[in-house]
Amino acid sequence: MLQTLLKVGDDLVQAAALVAGEWGGEGPQTERAGPYLRRPVSRAPVARPADVAAVRDYARDAARRVARLSPAARADILERASAGAVRNRDAFARLLALELGKPVKDGRGEIDRVADTFAVCAAEARRIGGENLPVAGWGRGVGTTAFTYRAPVGVALAITPFNAPANLLAHKLGASFAAGNTTIVKAPPQAPATSTAIVALLLEAGMPYEAVQLLHGGGEVGAALCAAEEVGVISFTGSAETGDAVARAAGARRLVLELGGNAATIVCEDADVAEAARVCARTGYTNSGQSCISVQRVYVQRTRIAEFLEHFTAAVGALRVGDPLDDGTDVGSMVDDEAAERVVRWSAEAAAGGGRILLGGTREGATAAPTIVAEPPPDASVITREVFGALVAVQPYDTLPEVIDRCNASRFGLQAGLFTRDIDRIVTAWRDLEVGGLVVNGSSNFRLDHVPFGGVKDSGFGRESPRWMIEDYTTVKTLLLRGTSLWGDHA
Repeated sequence: MLQTLLKVGDDLVQAAALVAGEWGGEGPQTERAGPYLRRPVSRAPVARPADVAAVRDYARDAARRVARLSPAARADILERASAGAVRNRDAFARLLALELGKPVKDGRGEIDRVADTFAVCAAEARRIGGENLPVAGWGRGVGTTAFTYRAPVGVALAITPFNAPANLLAHKLGASFAAGNTTIVKAPPQAPATSTAIVALLLEAGMPYEAVQLLHGGGEVGAALCAAEEVGVISFTGSAETGDAVARAAGARRLVLELGGNAATIVCEDADVAEAARVCARTGYTNSGQSCISVQRVYVQRTRIAEFLEHFTAAVGALRVGDPLDDGTDVGSMVDDEAAERVVRWSAEAAAGGGRILLGGTREGATAAPTIVAEPPPDASVITREVFGALVAVQPYDTLPEVIDRCNASRFGLQAGLFTRDIDRIVTAWRDLEVGGLVVNGSSNFRLDHVPFGGVKDSGFGRESPRWMIEDYTTVKTLLLRGTSLWGDHA
């Protein structure tokens, strides 16, 4: 299955569903047109109610069988999957370019992260344990010994987005398997073949078929799975609006939600402005800005903003826009025409309110020209909403408390960047910015896959990184031994 999916030519790639241990592609099909090629690239079967019912029935027994697999065995499988990602790096990158318009060099970077993520999941599987609790420190605990261990939740549901479909699936499915669960995957409609290939990679590495099922389809499939009583934990990455719908459908189930952002980066007067501009140019348009932590708002201290804009405009203007299959391309297509039109529409709105479009503001099909908007009004969509596209807004500020307040005015709070050499500014920003993470002397768009990642406010809750995800994918079970004490039994 894996090599069939990765041998991408001029023919459509047939993605498959994995239901109750069997690959299948029956039923109504949906086609994914590549945003750069403008032709169908992949096809996937849309899950029917009978498929959802079969997945639910199978998951009950599968969860018990997967839980019996030792952590060492799970770790070995994940390590083999990591090596498999490295071997198939170029083929995966090509598939990402065709389905999503992501430049192949960015696709290779995503698959490098997949390999790292599986390796980290393997390491964390080997660390799962428990505690010997100090119960005899209180009078009623004398004469008793208590232990805990982390048991699998049982059935996890992973709902993944289109912008990094390989690595975000690796996080969710890899951590869930490391914890000893079976996982139901609902793939994004924009990347059915990539999602199927990641599942096939894990199965080829030895993951038992009981550990994963895969369905394709839209929001109605996701809603049906969220409401399934067999599901113990749901991990969702996507927009804040869809996250609200997931939470409503899930009810009282455990949730990990990584939602939207309109990430800010602050450039202080003591910063290396040329370096800050170079970094923001590189990380503001990676994957055409389609990342929840992509640089969207840059606040530059007023005495340095002219210098910043000079360097930034030059660096963005040098980015190469074009065919995502070309190794020299920096900026490929967005996910579809409407996404690219959003960049055009919102930049025009900002200009009508007094902002200045220094570059871009146009599109060709689904390819949005890298856009810079200087000094848009504070109520412009490019400031208050999530662009999720190839656009960066640059504004001046005067004092650090002022700019922190402006950053915090957002409904989102995922991650921020800060360029400064002043330790007091660093600590103040870390303390006062309402975000889940702060990157110092880097932009908001930087992530290490073994470091906790997640947001506050409308950016969601929970943390995505194997160690922290395993905590969400497991439950603490306690054992109390009455009349047996490791601690001494005299009151």
